[in-house]
Amino acid sequence: MINTDKAWGVFCAIIAGVSYGTNPLGGLIMYGEGFNPSSVIFYRFILATVCFAVVMLMNGISFKVSLYELISLAVLGLLFCVSALTLFTSFLYMDAGLASTLFFIYPIFVALTMALLFHEKLSFTILIAIVFTLLGITLLYRGDGEGFNLKGVLCVLGSAVSYCVYMVFINKSKLMMSAIKMNFYMAIFCLLGVTLFSFTAPSNHLLPLNSPIAFMGAIFLAIVPTIISLTFMVKAIKLIGSTPTSIIGALEPLTAVAIGVLLFNELFTIKMAIGIALILTGVLVLIAGSELKEKAKLILNNRTKLWRWRS
Repeated sequence: MINTDKAWGVFCAIIAGVSYGTNPLGGLIMYGEGFNPSSVIFYRFILATVCFAVVMLMNGISFKVSLYELISLAVLGLLFCVSALTLFTSFLYMDAGLASTLFFIYPIFVALTMALLFHEKLSFTILIAIVFTLLGITLLYRGDGEGFNLKGVLCVLGSAVSYCVYMVFINKSKLMMSAIKMNFYMAIFCLLGVTLFSFTAPSNHLLPLNSPIAFMGAIFLAIVPTIISLTFMVKAIKLIGSTPTSIIGALEPLTAVAIGVLLFNELFTIKMAIGIALILTGVLVLIAGSELKEKAKLILNNRTKLWRWRS
């Protein structure tokens, strides 16, 4: 018999992964209308903030937070702001599909951070995942100066590192609040960060949203890769757990690559396909390895108990 909760959880994880992978679609639409990264991020999150606030009001969720929570949420918002800005900036220098694929190496950074700063064991599984990932990144380089250049790579790596710190901070901050409330405040501080960044140079100034196409792009970014993705991700984790949800999250870069190739005529070669496969394999080895290890321990413990009982 099919487990209804598990089936629904898998469906939610698929929706979350695919929807988050559509980031390049909204971003490239707005870029086509002459918008810069700071404007894209600003309008994405100001619309998402309004939606989160409406949901909180409709569900009677309190807006009250303590000083510790406010400071923690500010840190999270600024980290997410840096991650979003650098990721969307990378779209200006390299193919959006490749940028989104490279971004998906952030679980490697999370593993290394936890090992170096919090003394978690750097297992053989993690080392294998790192090797696969580095090989995949090497294969993505075309050597023709197009689609994959140094500025784009540095932007993506900056995005992955800041998102890594964002995830580690959530894990260690022990914030006890609903995902909607957390995302609401995160979006507010992200907006503040983007606004401050917009004053750093004339090219970063916020542009008026006076184009119907750009407005549709902003709405798309606020709803699909932000609200829908975050909502279904929470549901999936509650139903099937974080590890299966993360594994299904491999659909994110695949969706981004498909959008870039099918809608924006980005180049896709066999060499790139192998590189993408190696990166995804490395990440999946990292994510699935811990679960397989736990299952092996459980089986071994059960057999040990059974042997002792028979003795």
